[in-house]
Amino acid sequence: MQQQGDRGQGRGGGRRLPIGVQTFREIRESGCYYVDKTPFIERLADGGKCFFLSRPRRFGKSLFVDTLKEAFEGNRKLFEGLVIHDSWDWSVCRPVLRLSFGGGIYGDRDGLRLNVLAQLDRVQRNTGVVSEYSTAPERFAHLLEQLHHSTGRRVVVLVDEYDKPILDVLDTPETAKANRDFLRGLYAAIKDADAHVRFVFLTGVSKFSKVSLFSGLNNLIDITLDPDYSTICGYTDGDLDTVFAAELEVLDRERIRRWYNGYNWCGPERVYNPFDVLLLFRNRRFGPYWFETGTPTFLVDLLIERGVSTPQLTRMTASERLLSVFDVGRIGTEALLFQTGYLTITAEIISGGRILYELDYPNLEVRMSLNDTLLAELVHDPVAAQTNTTRLIGLLDTNDIEGLHGLFHAFYASIPHQWYTRNDIDRFEGFYAAVFYSHFAASDLDIVVEDSTNHGRVDMTVHHNDRVYLFEFKIAGRSSPGPIPDRMRQRGYPDKYRHHARTVYLIGVEFDPDTRNITRFETTEIHASKPPQPE
Repeated sequence: MQQQGDRGQGRGGGRRLPIGVQTFREIRESGCYYVDKTPFIERLADGGKCFFLSRPRRFGKSLFVDTLKEAFEGNRKLFEGLVIHDSWDWSVCRPVLRLSFGGGIYGDRDGLRLNVLAQLDRVQRNTGVVSEYSTAPERFAHLLEQLHHSTGRRVVVLVDEYDKPILDVLDTPETAKANRDFLRGLYAAIKDADAHVRFVFLTGVSKFSKVSLFSGLNNLIDITLDPDYSTICGYTDGDLDTVFAAELEVLDRERIRRWYNGYNWCGPERVYNPFDVLLLFRNRRFGPYWFETGTPTFLVDLLIERGVSTPQLTRMTASERLLSVFDVGRIGTEALLFQTGYLTITAEIISGGRILYELDYPNLEVRMSLNDTLLAELVHDPVAAQTNTTRLIGLLDTNDIEGLHGLFHAFYASIPHQWYTRNDIDRFEGFYAAVFYSHFAASDLDIVVEDSTNHGRVDMTVHHNDRVYLFEFKIAGRSSPGPIPDRMRQRGYPDKYRHHARTVYLIGVEFDPDTRNITRFETTEIHASKPPQPE
């Protein structure tokens, strides 16, 4: 893995890949690729005063904050050739007070306070403005006032990763609450100094409720789900085809889309995580680059603790309010997965006058990696889980249906008895389905959960090598008698796929909680009436 700050040499006429670079000046002066985000700066400056943006980690938030800084400070030369260059008023150079919580240790009792005071000390040294206050909110407010008076221009306030001091210590709620309360007082100082402030921009991964953290900033405009700002961070398909055209040589363009494209915040275009794209261009091979930079342990633990079945992750629905419910001790599953980037918006639904959002994995990288991680945690044997996922693909390649039966029967039999003693039957049923599904989802297979047909929904559909496998899952004692594939055929489940595959397989899987294993694995093979149609 490339270290942060290392810049690989691209193939595009000597341009460099800005891997880990968060400084706009360095990108512009060292000949790095740059996707022009400056139109958003003008839109923000003309559209209000205080803004908030939430995006997952490594999406370019810090780079955009630094770009804002350079624009407001009037560094015109850095913007030559960019959209903003000929329309921005470069004669107005404003003082910028920037705070960043990307570094620092916030688990100590006094860690956050000392970090903020150190940052404010640096502002004093750089500007020559002095404040004698010893408490952070008062010093912050006084610096804003003095910077305004000394320069004659109102101040621009930029806060990057505003929520990291809280997120870093979520596993110790008392410290998290203390850090949240401290930050609430700090951010309230911005509102108190409103007469001295021209523009405010805060970024973070999570959107804490206004009541808990931004009670003082009641004029804060949240642009997280604003379609006009949906591509403010990340790369679009058009960006890859134009800015990075020289880097696409030899790489499968459609595979790039499937692996990395798909993030959406209610806009007309989906975007790529920049870190994934840049590492792909550097290494010339596909890999879970973003996922490997740090999936929080607490997220996996929380999903397991709440009994969230992995098939559920492909069909979650939430309102905008639910996606925004995030606070210490009160973290909604949907909000957590959406804000951290493991799920994204795939559709908007108007229901009863409310807007609901359908959520799903953004791309193959996240689906594979998250299921691989959850599967290892579910069965407490990551080596066996990975081995079985690899074997699963081989069995599908050779169309060995009976081998699939044997694979899962042996796998369930290997799960330690102690796991079952800690779970009731309802959790157990979800566990069974999750383990089965995650084996498929942790691989590069084309799968659909609860695939709709004219006659109902198939539990899981797998497309592979001109074949379609339809799975129906049942629990012993909770299903009707008779072969499960027969009921699938009677409901017309195969009809949707007859003209899209050479063969359709109906597979009924029944699991018995008493024996803790598969007791029925029934299959029916249906040959298509004609060859599959070209796409």
